[in-house]
Amino acid sequence: MASNSITSGGLLAAERTSLSGTSRFIRYAFMPNRLRYCGGDDNRTLFEYSLENARDGDLVPMLRKFTGALPYLRLIARANEIADPFDERVVEAYWIGNELLERVEVRQLYDALLERFGKQLQGRTRDWVLGKAPAGARPHHNFHVFDVHSKVGELDHTLETMDNCRISWGKVVGLEGAELVVERQPLLLSDGKLSLGPAATVRAVRQVDSKGFADAAAVGDWVALHWDWVCEVLTTRQKENLARFTDQHLTLANQTI
Repeated sequence: MASNSITSGGLLAAERTSLSGTSRFIRYAFMPNRLRYCGGDDNRTLFEYSLENARDGDLVPMLRKFTGALPYLRLIARANEIADPFDERVVEAYWIGNELLERVEVRQLYDALLERFGKQLQGRTRDWVLGKAPAGARPHHNFHVFDVHSKVGELDHTLETMDNCRISWGKVVGLEGAELVVERQPLLLSDGKLSLGPAATVRAVRQVDSKGFADAAAVGDWVALHWDWVCEVLTTRQKENLARFTDQHLTLANQTI
C-alpha cells in the first residue's frame, strides 16, 4: 500500500480530511468479502486501505472484483455524469441512498438489468425483474437484495440471508468491547409479504484485531449494519435515506414475491 504521499491517481492531500468513496465502499463490502460471498481474496489489505482512508493504483483492481456492486456504481455514475464509479457520492447512493439515485432514468436501469440478467432469467421471473425499473426501482443495494439476487441464485434464498445481506440500521444502546449492542428492526415474512418488525436488541461486531470503522460510536448513535458488521456511524440524513429506500424497495418486492 502506498504511504500518505498518495497523489496522482488517488486522493489529493486536501481530500483526505473526508471519507473517500473507496473507503466507504470497503466499509460495506468488508464483511461479505470476509465471508467469501463477493470480491477477491484481498480482505485484510482492503481493510487496511479503508482504515487509512487511502487510495492508489493498487486498490482499484481489487475493488473491480466486486462484480455484484460495480455495475450499479457505474450506472449511477454515468447517469449523474460522474467519471469515477467510486466517487464518494456514488458509493453512498448505492449502499445508503441519496439524490443521485433519483437521476437514474427508468430506461437506463431497465437496459442495465436487461444487459446483465436478461440471459439468466426466463419467463415471468425475467419480466418481474425488468419490470421493477418502470415500477420505481432504484439502483440501490437493497433493491438488489430484495428483488434480484434471489432470482438469479447468487445466495441461498432464505429470509435470514436477505436480512443479513440488506443494509440495515440500528440504534446503539450498549458498548461491549469489539461489539455494539443495537436495537434493530428484523426483516419478517408474514402472509407472504416482507416487512420490518419491531426493534429487537442484537449484537454486532465493530472491530477486528481491535480495529474497525465505528470505534467512536456512542450510545444513541445510529449505525449501518451488513452481515452483523458495523459499517459506520450514520448521520440523521443517511439514516433517513436508508430507511426510505429500504421501505420503497420492500413495497416493490411485495408486488411479485
